[in-house]
Amino acid sequence: MISVNEAKKIIQEQVSPLNPVQLPLLQAAGLTLASDVFSMIDSPPFNQSSMDGYAFCFDNWINNGALEIEGEIAAGSNITKTYSSEKAVRIFTGAPVPQGTDTVVMQEKVTVAKGILTIEDQNIQVGINVRPMGADIKLGELALKAGSKLTPGSIGFLTGIGITSVSVFPKPTVSIIVTGNELQAAGKTLQFGQVYESNSTTITAALQQLNINEIKVFWAEDNLNVLQKTLEEAISASDVIVLMGGISVGDYDYVLQAAENCGVTKLFHRIKQKPGKPLYFGKKENKLIFGLPGNPSSVLTCYYEYLFPALQQLSNQLGGLKKLEVPLLKSINKVAGLTQFLKGYYDGETVLPLGAQESYRLSSFAQANCLIVLGENTGYCEIGENVLIHFLPE
Repeated sequence: MISVNEAKKIIQEQVSPLNPVQLPLLQAAGLTLASDVFSMIDSPPFNQSSMDGYAFCFDNWINNGALEIEGEIAAGSNITKTYSSEKAVRIFTGAPVPQGTDTVVMQEKVTVAKGILTIEDQNIQVGINVRPMGADIKLGELALKAGSKLTPGSIGFLTGIGITSVSVFPKPTVSIIVTGNELQAAGKTLQFGQVYESNSTTITAALQQLNINEIKVFWAEDNLNVLQKTLEEAISASDVIVLMGGISVGDYDYVLQAAENCGVTKLFHRIKQKPGKPLYFGKKENKLIFGLPGNPSSVLTCYYEYLFPALQQLSNQLGGLKKLEVPLLKSINKVAGLTQFLKGYYDGETVLPLGAQESYRLSSFAQANCLIVLGENTGYCEIGENVLIHFLPE
């Protein structure tokens, strides 16, 4: 067996970002840019009024006072007329500020009588209420660097400068292989000796939380030939393969042999941890193969601690759960020798270890918002002692 840290290091070293793809901007939301993006225009593309009011030449107004009003310019206007510096122009928010004017006074700070504009703004300054051409970004300037995550704000920014598609690191495709003759699909009648299969829905929901939606689910009976054929199909279909169950050393555990028969290179099997000791990780070319224990709590714990950061790394995003050291609300008696992951609830100040910690019980995960991480050499932990927690994704 290897340590938790050794296992995580091996995975990190073996995972490389997927090849970039060109996607329409909206389809790239949440992904990471694979190359720099440069502005296709000046933004704004013209001197633009930020107010409803009147555009005028500041120097002329300083010298002459009242201004005669001539014309009107609305947002969307394509009028290119140059106005006399002795005139003022009625203008609206978003409209182009015409040639011959350089300042806009808001309509609440003027009086108009017989076509003559009198400005009553004592704080008026040259250029006020005008958005200069290229003030946000200029044509050809760097808009976003490679490695930037495409947030709603960045999507809107790029749209506003004429970008319609970008090169990004895609989300991986995932195949889930469910093994175990005792499993029955939810909604069907349980026969004696059967249990409802929940691992595939658990992991599918977790993948969708990462906006991974290209997911295939396979069922394979406890038969080496069937499992090998299913694994071959999954490897050809997806970037990541997640097998659940059949990874221990029982008479009906065929994952190790099936993986070897399919040409998968085993990188590790068995970790000094609880739950999830039999965890397997292998690779075939650039495909990642994870073999998870079948118990539901082990499956989800291994997903969060190992698959979650690997999946993010494939999309060239920062991986791993957020961490914090906080005081315990209840003592824990742990045997040294294994890293232990306990379901916990963090209330903003302290963390409570939940009940139902056994690997076959998932009820505690339904309440948990973190995992309490107790290292190999940790033994008894008393109330108030600081422990490391890993926050579960929301």
